[in-house]
Amino acid sequence: MNFRRLWSPQTSQKIMNVIFTLSGLFTLLILAIILGYILIRGLPAINFEFIFTNPIDSGKSGGILPMIISSLYVTAIAALIATPLGVGAAIYMTEFAENQKLIKFIRFGAETLASIPSIIFGLFGLAFFVVFLNLGWSILSGGLVLALMAFPTIFQVSEVTLSSIPSTYKEGSYGLGATKLQTIFSVVLPAAIPGIITGVILAITRAISEAAAVMYAVGSALSIPISLFDPGRPLPLHLYVLATEGVSLENAYGTAAVLVIIVLILTVGTNYIVERYQMKIMGI
Repeated sequence: MNFRRLWSPQTSQKIMNVIFTLSGLFTLLILAIILGYILIRGLPAINFEFIFTNPIDSGKSGGILPMIISSLYVTAIAALIATPLGVGAAIYMTEFAENQKLIKFIRFGAETLASIPSIIFGLFGLAFFVVFLNLGWSILSGGLVLALMAFPTIFQVSEVTLSSIPSTYKEGSYGLGATKLQTIFSVVLPAAIPGIITGVILAITRAISEAAAVMYAVGSALSIPISLFDPGRPLPLHLYVLATEGVSLENAYGTAAVLVIIVLILTVGTNYIVERYQMKIMGI
């Protein structure tokens, strides 16, 4: 029997196509099972009162309005701090850094920072932001902790995106007499915006879903935070309290469903904006 004829390159390609297709379908199946289970259990608990009222009796009844506002606050702080720092560091690495040892050290630091468990970020936030800087348990402390978590993802994705911009873009800009800064801000960054936004969304959707990281920094207040120095209770932390302390599983599933819906809105909305931007650039 001629095994070479049976195991031809076309056969190998067909087998690998089947394997990759099944892998993709398996991923979609897992996502559908998780989202479906949470939404089926949580959507019946969601109504106007649940979304727009304060919790009653530690969350046994009432709504989750303070938790939604707390989540939006800490996530906005994280995005406003981590995005310019991450993108700025990526620009330095791709456009200005020349010392290869320094480049390797910075990349190693970013990879290490990205692999640190979220609970470690929470303990650092407690020791540094809450105690040492005397910010107390507050929205600001929680947002700073999430900014530290979001920074390495934004930095790594932005660096890869900026490195993939064709050199002809920059050469054409220099040929027209533009300076390096003008080229970066007028040519390189606009071309890299879709990839950078993808990195920001990856980091922010992770940050908005973290409970362990903010547990020791944001406090656990059930009231609506008025200022950045007020304590709060973001949705993931509220979900953790409801589920682990057996306060109300119905409200816990409702909170989980709201959190999933927020993440889906952020992801789908951002992907739509990125696609529209790419079509505008290509003149479609």
